[in-house]
Amino acid sequence: MNAPPTGLLCVVATPIGNLEDITLRALRVLRESEAILAEDTRHTRTLLTHHGIGTPLRALHAHTSESRIEAFADELAGGARYALVTDAGTPLVSDPGAELVRACHARGVKVTPIPGASAPIAALVASGLGGASFEFLGFLPRSGGKRHSALEHIRASRASVVFFEAPSRLGSTLADLERVLGGRSVAVCRELTKLHEEIARGTPTELRAHFAEGGRGEITIVVAALDPADEEPPSVEDLDDAIDALLAEGTSTRDVADQLVEGSRLARRDIYQRVLARAAARSE
Repeated sequence: MNAPPTGLLCVVATPIGNLEDITLRALRVLRESEAILAEDTRHTRTLLTHHGIGTPLRALHAHTSESRIEAFADELAGGARYALVTDAGTPLVSDPGAELVRACHARGVKVTPIPGASAPIAALVASGLGGASFEFLGFLPRSGGKRHSALEHIRASRASVVFFEAPSRLGSTLADLERVLGGRSVAVCRELTKLHEEIARGTPTELRAHFAEGGRGEITIVVAALDPADEEPPSVEDLDDAIDALLAEGTSTRDVADQLVEGSRLARRDIYQRVLARAAARSE
């Protein structure tokens, strides 16, 4: 009896800027794959042309339909051997592709990583702000209670925190970090591995002045871990502001208390009573 076909999906890391930052194994896999599933085929074609690779490209991005993803997974289950790439760096790190990987696992298709460049790791090691542990947050929420909670989480984190930011929001994010972090060390890593690479370190206040006219390109921010000796609980005013913002978003009183207990030296029951009081005041 013939063995069933064995498909393979290789999740391939590609350069985040410098086209030379790709492994020999990644180049071989891209050449040998039957097709490359790419977030932006035009962007990936530049990389393939640079390295003389002629493998066919097929689009798989954030707007790819569920039926299309299922079709790719069925092809892989039938024995196809594809490579999955993103525009830059390691796929599935704040990029599309997770749905396909899950569909492959559900069908028993082998998924293997081809490691390589990653902007969060590059920023962490170049900033000098890494420690024993770190967190990656993707992009921060743009506004409202979710953003406030994310900033409070960063403030209270005893691990280094890494996240992406858009150039247009760099100024407002540094202003928020100035408010919640005070003089803690932060690094803005811009255009990593590219011609205009910049790694600027300092306090949020110093970085706001440095980027007063804005910052272009891909931006990754690293925040140093909280030193327990410097830890301070949020003020009553800050706590009330956070409660009001979450309540305004429609968050339940219990969920508000659960979200705000981290980073506070108050017991959950005390925070919950304060949430109930603020909710009652809003309804008057």
